[in-house]
Amino acid sequence: MNAAELLSDLAVSLGADAVGWAPAVVPASAVAEYAAWLKAGRHAGMGYLERQLSARSDPASRLEGVASVLVLGVSHAFADPGVPAGGVRVGRVARYAWTPDYHDQLQPVLNRLEEEAARLGVRARGYVDHGPVMERLFAAGAFLGWRGKSGMTISTRLGAFMTLAVLLTDLPFTGAAEAHPDRCGRCFRCLAACPTNAIGPDRAIDARRCISYLTIEHRGPVPPELRTEVGDWLFGCDVCSEVCPWTGKAGALARLLKPDPELAHPDLGAFFGVSERAFERRFVGTAFLRPRRKGMARNALTVLGNTRAPQGWPLLLAGAADPAWEVREAAAWALGQWGEPGPLRALLNDPHAAVRAVAAHALREASSPLNPV
Repeated sequence: MNAAELLSDLAVSLGADAVGWAPAVVPASAVAEYAAWLKAGRHAGMGYLERQLSARSDPASRLEGVASVLVLGVSHAFADPGVPAGGVRVGRVARYAWTPDYHDQLQPVLNRLEEEAARLGVRARGYVDHGPVMERLFAAGAFLGWRGKSGMTISTRLGAFMTLAVLLTDLPFTGAAEAHPDRCGRCFRCLAACPTNAIGPDRAIDARRCISYLTIEHRGPVPPELRTEVGDWLFGCDVCSEVCPWTGKAGALARLLKPDPELAHPDLGAFFGVSERAFERRFVGTAFLRPRRKGMARNALTVLGNTRAPQGWPLLLAGAADPAWEVREAAAWALGQWGEPGPLRALLNDPHAAVRAVAAHALREASSPLNPV
């Protein structure tokens, strides 16, 4: 066996559900498309993507002499682990976050591959969705899947619930330089199902409208015009992947990653009445740290405003007294959805103008002739 075959076999033995090799080449057309996406502002507040454009365009900036890429596909198509007892367990979490942070779980796999590559005399460097690397482009070149109409990488075997990792190497690429064929056909289920119409006809997502961005990366209040469309998504969104026919054919395939019931169905009460440090201690090693405590509390209140789940009422009151104005603003909106004027009137005296404005608007809506209090 040659070095490429040895590394591929090792990746599978370490838990990868699919592997393939791609040339370490980023076509000019792909760079131009990505630059146009950035210029249109569809990356929203993720300014680091603009700063990384040149690095993403040139894999050699990550590894001198890079010639090929080993791409690993790891399934996160979990079966539901069940809802734990107790707490306020309302809202949905994107499936990839049902397990402890996949970056931390896959990094040891890449470290082991780097070690084996060095033993074979191969220079290599691994990335798990945290470096300026076009993983989806390489996944298509490695025949793991294609870029679906949702913008996600889709596999005929693993569906759309697939996490990608890459190992840049200086091994010469000896395969066929062609991408996986498009298997979406005439299906448009992902576009039709997207709650906020975030998917464009060019197979690119507008992060400014994407629920995943709004509940994870976005700082500050969720745009008012999109709050009801967020529905019961507490963290991320899986709609486009769930409705994909290829996902339905794949079933529950996750092998390396394991779901945790407390992450799949978290107690919303864990986001209120605690310090940021206590929140970090409780959720260390999970994706929930990304939006931080106040982001998760904001998300919880958005979910409670949309679902009006009665067990969440104490959390609306806790949110109205939260030290973070972003959380109080979300509580004001949620209280308006519930039609509760008493707590809303108290927020008219809030020290932050945004909270006062939302409370005043909610009270006006609640007292209108079409919606009497």
